[in-house]
Amino acid sequence: MIETQGKTTFSARIHGWPAEHKMIDNLDEVLLALPVPIADAVRDELATDRHGPLIEIVMDLGRRPEARFQNSESYLSERDVTRDGIQHVVDRIGVFGDDNRAGIERTLHRISAIRNRTGAIVGLTCRVGRAVYGTISIIRDLVEGGESVLLLGRPGVGKTTMLREVARVLADDLGKRVVIVDTSNEIAGDGDIPHPAIGRARRMQVPTPTAQHAVMIEAVENHMPEVIVIDEIGTELEAMAARTIAERGVQLIGTAHGNTLENLMMNPVLSDLIGGIQSVTLSDEEARRRGTQKSILERKAPPTFNVMVEIISRDEVSVHRDVAQTVDTILRGIAARPELRKRSDSGELEITKAAQPALPGVGNEPRRMADREMPRPLSRDTQPLSRPSVVQELAPQAAGAPVSQLPRGRGTQAKPIRIFPFGVSRNRLEQAITQTRIHATIVRDLREADIVLTLKNYFRQKPQPLRDAETRGISVYVLRANTIVQMENVLSSLLPAPPRLATDLPAPSSPRQETPNVLDALEEAEHAIGMVMDGGPPISLTPQESYIRKLQHQLADRYNLGSRSKGREPHRHVEIYRAGVK
Repeated sequence: MIETQGKTTFSARIHGWPAEHKMIDNLDEVLLALPVPIADAVRDELATDRHGPLIEIVMDLGRRPEARFQNSESYLSERDVTRDGIQHVVDRIGVFGDDNRAGIERTLHRISAIRNRTGAIVGLTCRVGRAVYGTISIIRDLVEGGESVLLLGRPGVGKTTMLREVARVLADDLGKRVVIVDTSNEIAGDGDIPHPAIGRARRMQVPTPTAQHAVMIEAVENHMPEVIVIDEIGTELEAMAARTIAERGVQLIGTAHGNTLENLMMNPVLSDLIGGIQSVTLSDEEARRRGTQKSILERKAPPTFNVMVEIISRDEVSVHRDVAQTVDTILRGIAARPELRKRSDSGELEITKAAQPALPGVGNEPRRMADREMPRPLSRDTQPLSRPSVVQELAPQAAGAPVSQLPRGRGTQAKPIRIFPFGVSRNRLEQAITQTRIHATIVRDLREADIVLTLKNYFRQKPQPLRDAETRGISVYVLRANTIVQMENVLSSLLPAPPRLATDLPAPSSPRQETPNVLDALEEAEHAIGMVMDGGPPISLTPQESYIRKLQHQLADRYNLGSRSKGREPHRHVEIYRAGVK
């Protein structure tokens, strides 16, 4: 292990991972579909062994046929391509779909057509498909970890080849139920019988590219897969289907259009794959504290894919192990520092890990506004809960459970509370655990959890992991927002924190801040805020002293609502209303 300039480099031989790739290309099959003079010219060029592997053959009407190799390009004839030559190829391959792609049965070759205005084919691109074994050795540990992985890279870099190998390894080596959603038959080849390169994985063909998202959902609902493999996620409906699959607890391995994570962040259609980007307006005070504009960008949801792999070449990749953290880092103007992996000719894997930057809101840095904000008020149809967890909502199966029945986690006991976060930021939850001093740990397997922590929008959809938790009798706690404040409230309500040292205790506050009246008044204001935000009329609160009314005004201001004091002492009270509606 070598440490240089904040980087740690590991070099290790990965046992059981082939150092050399085994390749099967079925090249004779595509040559048989070509006109004889062109096929003979391709064989002659390959015999020279000076161009590298053949990538594709291009036939455009009225132009000379061309072969494109890895290292060069070469014309195959002095004669221009005719309509008869194009028809010769069309007659010997499969049927073109709506995406103008066809294939040769039991091979991985792809033939793409260019049509004129009337629909006649005037050009063909015959791309050579190869089954390459051993390509995923560089990311095998990520795939076997069970998390959803998204592959990115420029065209031709080997995304589909790696995806095909991932399906085979998961199905054959790990014995998982794998279903491939094969839109253009690129992963498993043309015809009804899939190519042997996918192993025991099952393949579902897509009748038309516009139906890909529907087939993705059908695969989950009808065939009970543990893993879904999908190539080229490119539309909003497909991105939504991918999120639905991930929320049902199915591992998703896919590729998307784009070379880097930043490409997806700027893509309004596919940005949901990495959590989506939304504009947030800060208050004047917060904007001055941060030294930024009032409108900033933040991630609005947990990412669909936990891990992202940017493929640089077949033997070099860049890995983002925590997509959520990486997106948050970039949005804060800090350059992402991915993990770099490179495989040598001898099969050794070199991993270079850059030190992660300190993010605002962590350690001694100021917290982000999202982590400092007040809990979202209760809606009209939600009853306030007992203190101290005013913002906490209990799922029906956990409601009313006495604290004695919940897992113990005091610092003096050895066994911590095991929390399974579903759609909740792990980084923020870790900070909340640290700040509340609760003896708890985060687990990645639902079967190991004592409680489940999730968000309200996820709980309403009842995804498979939450249904499994209900079946197992695991308590589910629901947050309104993905903030540290609400996580601290839930953790504090489970068990009292371990005793602090005298030096850790804060300075005594004024007696009126400790009275139950303050909590009652703020809880009442929070409930009223929720009703007003849901479209209700202005609401008058119970009369309070001036200090408590000030706190209620501040709470309403945090939610951009109007508030005013009305009446005379001792009946003076706060009225909360929507700004502009009095």
